[in-house]
Amino acid sequence: MRILLFLATNLAVIIVASFTLRLLGVDSYLAQNGIQYGSLLAFAAVFGFAGAIVSLLISKPMAKWSTKARVIDSPRTPAERWLVDTVGQLAKNAGIGMPEVAIFPASQSNAFATGWNKNDSLVAVSEGLLQRFDKDEIRAVLGHEIGHVANGDMVTLALIQGVVNTFVIFASRVIGSFVDRVVFKNESGHGIGFFVVSIIAEIVLGILASTIVFWFSRRREFRADIAGAQLAGRGAMINALAKLKQESEVPDQMPDSLQAFGIIRGARAGLSALFMTHPPLDDRIAALQRASL
Repeated sequence: MRILLFLATNLAVIIVASFTLRLLGVDSYLAQNGIQYGSLLAFAAVFGFAGAIVSLLISKPMAKWSTKARVIDSPRTPAERWLVDTVGQLAKNAGIGMPEVAIFPASQSNAFATGWNKNDSLVAVSEGLLQRFDKDEIRAVLGHEIGHVANGDMVTLALIQGVVNTFVIFASRVIGSFVDRVVFKNESGHGIGFFVVSIIAEIVLGILASTIVFWFSRRREFRADIAGAQLAGRGAMINALAKLKQESEVPDQMPDSLQAFGIIRGARAGLSALFMTHPPLDDRIAALQRASL
């Protein structure tokens, strides 16, 4: 979930920035005498990394808003007290600051962690997960999410996204300029063809380049599973993944949308597998069984 929220926020930031820069004439200024590749690359890097950093900084409030998560400031029930205490103990064992703890309304078993640094994070679980998982399994899920925070996955993701953004911004304007000159025969500055084509190219390239982020996400899930096993026990982590697998196989139990740990029902193949944020559950369970903890 945190990956999809981050990507959506990043894409929105980049598109809004692009429109703003075009309205302010920055693109036209850079291209007065044709594309100046050095200036364009510097421009792309500055705004590419700025978009990723802004997305990282607002990741926590965006996650709260989009999931309608309720932060537990003062536990109202024994279950909430246990949840906060468990997150606190796991965070201490992982060597990070106490995250904010939240519950969000969803019948599916789901959880996520986000935040701009290890000591200012958010760990949230769904109502469905709290209802159907036992305490050992919940602790394992929380350990998995704490592992993402302790491993610095969101910061690393922002750096990768910054590089991806730089490529997308640079390439989209090169494509726009080429089409404007070759197809629309515009020899003086840039015309409407450049702006339309570069916007379309930016969106298309942004979606395609996100496969790099998804690949990174799949790799980090294995590390987070190991962190969950180290913090809560290998057996508990495997049991939690097995329960997620069992739920994912029940018809209509999990709609084809954001699901437990971002899992989507069924295995994917071919090109669609490139857009998976998480590896297949069977692979994760097998990796945990083989891991040396």
